[in-house]
Amino acid sequence: MTLPLTIRALTAADAPAYRAVRLASLENDPAAFITTAAEFAARSLPDVAERLVPTELAVTFGAFADADLVGLLTVARESRPSLAHRANVFGVSVLPAARGRGAGAALLQAGLTQIRSWSGVSVVLLGVTETQHTARRLYERHGFSVWGTQQEAVLGAGGERLAEHHMLLRL
Repeated sequence: MTLPLTIRALTAADAPAYRAVRLASLENDPAAFITTAAEFAARSLPDVAERLVPTELAVTFGAFADADLVGLLTVARESRPSLAHRANVFGVSVLPAARGRGAGAALLQAGLTQIRSWSGVSVVLLGVTETQHTARRLYERHGFSVWGTQQEAVLGAGGERLAEHHMLLRL
């Protein structure tokens, strides 16, 4: 029997769990992220905690199976007046042991609900590397579409050059 998932906004108090899950995600699937495990590991716990405090421009959500954090997603609104109609989704990950239980979809739904609460936001953007087929399908199921692909956008851990698909959802 699998435990039900709970999705909630993370706070500074969640920093140790967030740090562990984020680092595991970066190590397990480096091609999925721009940030490297080494870059993230170098961040202090107080810095990580500070970045988790929800603001009017950014919120990080966590998926919990019982008390265990198993998935992450961050949404951020652009702050400059000429870009304030845009929000971004990034840092999405679900630990391998928790995949296939709807955590990714639940996190994305929570993020989109938050974005829709921000007055004036009409476009949601994200990027997904070409190797992340499951993530791309998740985003497409939620209405995102590819508006462009940047070749050789990301240099992978093994030196490979990966394309990044830029996706958009109009609200």
